[in-house]
Amino acid sequence: MDDMYREFILDHYKNPRHHGELDPADISYQDDNPLCGDVIRIDLRVDKDNRIIESAFSGQGCAISQASASMLMEEIQGKSLDEIKEFSREDILQMLGIELGPVRLKCAMLSLKVLKVGAYGVQDWVDDE
Repeated sequence: MDDMYREFILDHYKNPRHHGELDPADISYQDDNPLCGDVIRIDLRVDKDNRIIESAFSGQGCAISQASASMLMEEIQGKSLDEIKEFSREDILQMLGIELGPVRLKCAMLSLKVLKVGAYGVQDWVDDE
């Protein structure tokens, strides 16, 4: 079973979904993992109801960080900012489908951290529009 998930991760790493940058974007945030050098930027466009209508990620890093960002971008399409705020570590681990050690866990969680900081940081601005 792990082999199937490993292939799925490698596919997202080699053929990332929603890869690139959105210009203009309603929400943009970037962060890195200084321990390993992974970098993730996430751009979002939201509608008047605060639903994700378009998302993209860019950056560089290991297969786990890039694949988790790709999977996360697919997962958030059509979701509201409030729904995104509810995403958890368990959601990412379930998407990946494999056990991760502490170092790899930080790689996998980087995209979730970037997404949540972006969603929380711009919520008031989006609501004021």
